[in-house]
Amino acid sequence: QLQLVESGGGLVQAGGSLTLSCAASGRTFSTYNMGWFRQVPGKERKLVAFISWGGDVTTFDDSVKARFKIPRDDAKNMVYLQMNSPRAEATAMYYCAARGKTNFDFDSWGQGTQVTVSS
Repeated sequence: QLQLVESGGGLVQAGGSLTLSCAASGRTFSTYNMGWFRQVPGKERKLVAFISWGGDVTTFDDSVKARFKIPRDDAKNMVYLQMNSPRAEATAMYYCAARGKTNFDFDSWGQGTQVTVSS
C-alpha cells in the first residue's frame, strides 16, 4: 500500500481552474493505478478520473470529461487533477486513491482535500 497526501484544494470560481496534487510514498508508485474520487455529504464517493500505471490509459466521469486532466509524474511520485472550468456541482471533498496493478479495488486513500466552486 501507499501513503497518499492530497493538497491544493480551496475556493475556485466556476470557469476558473484549480490543480490538486497527490504525493505518494513508496518505491513502487509507478506500478499503481491512480484515481481521484469526490464525495459530497450524504452521497457515495465517486470516481471522477483514473490513470493507469504507465499512464497510457485515462478515463473520466462524463461530468468532467474534456475539462479535467489527470497527469502523473512517476519520477516525483505525484499524481494531479487539473480542474478546468469546474462547475458548481464539482464542490466536494476530493480523495486520491491507489490500486495495485493486479488488484480490483482501490486500497490506499488520502485524507482528502476540499474544493468549493463558487458560481
